[in-house]
Amino acid sequence: MEPTFVYPGKLSKSERYAALLDDYKYYIEGETDLISTMANTSAVLREAFGFFWVGFYLVHDKEWLHLGPFQGSAACTRIRLGRGVCGTCWAKGETIVVPDVDAFPGHIACSSASRSEIVLPVHDKSGAVIAVLDIDSDSLGAFDEEDSQGLQAIVAAMETVID
Repeated sequence: MEPTFVYPGKLSKSERYAALLDDYKYYIEGETDLISTMANTSAVLREAFGFFWVGFYLVHDKEWLHLGPFQGSAACTRIRLGRGVCGTCWAKGETIVVPDVDAFPGHIACSSASRSEIVLPVHDKSGAVIAVLDIDSDSLGAFDEEDSQGLQAIVAAMETVID
């Protein structure tokens, strides 16, 4: 049976992530293509949580992140290593939660409607960061430790199927 990504409002955020993870595995099972996996990941996260913007930036030539599959309004197409939230996540190789993007030094404003952000590294099988998952909200302080843990579980599942 195909998942619907519609969860009752009575579920806590962590319960919603757990339910999504079970449904998400349906879409990535047996898939090895990175772009297809990223496209479905963006879509299911936006459907399940109604995020303002969800997408991926892929590492290119160890110097730039290039825009990959996403859901939402038009976005920046290139981000240099160490620049903005996405470039910083890539450089550090760790999840970054930003409650107020205007307070983040060097934030790159792809959309003036974005108010908070969470960015997670995506690793290949050797452990190298090959992309980042970028999620924006149009509300301040939208992301917390539950989001970080829930999204890290989604990224970990994604990493098991990509080549």
